[in-house]
Amino acid sequence: MAAAKGSTKAKAKKESKFSKETYMFWYENMLLQRRFEEKAGQLYGQQKIRGFCHLYIGQEACSSGSVTALKEGDKWITAYRDHGQPLALGSDPKAVMAELMAKATGISKGKGGSMHMFDREKGFFGGHGIVGGQVPLGAGIAFAEKYNKTDNLCICMMGDGAVRQGAFHEALNMAMLWKLPVIFVIENNGYAMGTSVQRTSNVTELHTLGESYDMPSAPVDAMNPENVHVAVEEAADRARRGDGPTLLEFRTYRYKGHSMSDPAKYRTKEELQDYKDRDPIEYVKSKILENKWATEEELKATDKKIKDEVMECVKFAEESPYPDASEAYKDVYVQEDYPFITE
Repeated sequence: MAAAKGSTKAKAKKESKFSKETYMFWYENMLLQRRFEEKAGQLYGQQKIRGFCHLYIGQEACSSGSVTALKEGDKWITAYRDHGQPLALGSDPKAVMAELMAKATGISKGKGGSMHMFDREKGFFGGHGIVGGQVPLGAGIAFAEKYNKTDNLCICMMGDGAVRQGAFHEALNMAMLWKLPVIFVIENNGYAMGTSVQRTSNVTELHTLGESYDMPSAPVDAMNPENVHVAVEEAADRARRGDGPTLLEFRTYRYKGHSMSDPAKYRTKEELQDYKDRDPIEYVKSKILENKWATEEELKATDKKIKDEVMECVKFAEESPYPDASEAYKDVYVQEDYPFITE
């Protein structure tokens, strides 16, 4: 990890430190996210998914590479492009698909939809629709872990547009002041909705924003899960030692528009193809074949298995009921008894 004022990129070591099991996990995990999102896009076009829908296609290495670098008990929070993270964490894909269709069996009981996925068992705190709104929440979750003297941390993901919010800077300041166990991750896919990073700020090396707070910061080529794992692992070690937060800029790319309503005419076909040529799934597939950990036929069988699994998710979601109207009044307020309050 680069020091606060350094510029060293976080890279995977040339000699692979990763096992066959890790590469196979990355391949299957990223492929599940890809096939799930492709089907979600189709279902949106069929109006089986309503409202907003932001696909994660192209960014799968960000979530899969992070998962293998962290441990059970760590907490996650992100913005509204949030289907990939719970799938990476092992949430039930049927429940994620049901949530997209606003069904009662959904991961948020059909009340959150695409932008508000939650899974308490996996430590996934959402999916948040307000740009940058999750950043101070991520610092707060990390504060709770430190207060309770656990060995856990919080990884807080955001898009490149969120760094223009004041809450981002306030959260970084407090996290560094209190040495909170949090990893701030900017998933920089180049565009805040349809506006490029170059048109929103004089600072285009987004990781350098951490330098204002003397926070260790680094860019990461996040089209590769190896790089992501190495960077997150270093940041996690720092957090668990009690040395505080890290800011990572994951340089990634989304193949689709900002949301399903975005035709993405603000970028060139050449730019898109350049990133597709570096596709993270194809990279991991090539490593598997190169090391003879699986054959082309076996990987095709894996792809078919995942496609079948996604279709089962669709069937489950379509056959699930919508929430009862009475559910609108639940999960809004929590009533607690405070023994120290007397009438």
